[in-house]
Amino acid sequence: MRGIRKTFGPVEALRGVDLEVAPGEIMALVGDNGAGKSTLIKTLAGVHVADSGSIEVDGTPVDIRGPQDAVDAGIETVYQDLALCDNLDVVANLYLGRELRTPRRGPLSRFLAVKRMSAEAQRVLDDLSVTLPSLRSQVGTLSGGQRQSIAVGRAVLWGSGLVVLDEPTAALGVQQTAMVYRLIRALRAKGISVVLISHNMVDVFEVADRVTVMRLGANAGVFRTSSSTPQDVIAAITGSHAIAPRGETS
Repeated sequence: MRGIRKTFGPVEALRGVDLEVAPGEIMALVGDNGAGKSTLIKTLAGVHVADSGSIEVDGTPVDIRGPQDAVDAGIETVYQDLALCDNLDVVANLYLGRELRTPRRGPLSRFLAVKRMSAEAQRVLDDLSVTLPSLRSQVGTLSGGQRQSIAVGRAVLWGSGLVVLDEPTAALGVQQTAMVYRLIRALRAKGISVVLISHNMVDVFEVADRVTVMRLGANAGVFRTSSSTPQDVIAAITGSHAIAPRGETS
């Protein structure tokens, strides 16, 4: 994302923001409330349309003017509410709205290809090292970490190259948070890029490779977690010392 600007009436929510994520990289996106993180991600997801600026995926310009454009570009966003149906099982949630049907002609073509969907769902979850009681478990009976895994698995199932995770460990316990950490690292191991939105510096420095800081609708610095501290990032978030508006701080 280059030079992304977005206004809502007199409010300039994004003031020429850049965000770059390398293949297989975990990029944390941080900032105080009102910094513009949500607006930037909703622009990437096609919820908002940028007033100006450009978006490229694998070096190819893409025009994201709606959620389907983002999906077609290989971008999947997992919001905090996860958009799961508690009364449906794991397989039904993974394929929600994209169900496979039997290849037969005639009345039988109306039936779902249950065995095929189940096998593919199990393969994706195994690749991510996700353990669930059963593929037939209702999602409403699962833990927060398991539910997060299903939402991410859905993104992987449909071939996303970039997964955006919005506060994935919010309200999770220690064990469930560790499960989400493993899930994020599994995405990186598969070469999938991740944008991690978080207010939790423990999360950020546990799994992220780099951190992009936003402040007041603009870039406030980019940090490598291997050579920075949480205090450096917090200083950029609060503006307590001068940080170059673009570029990378080592």
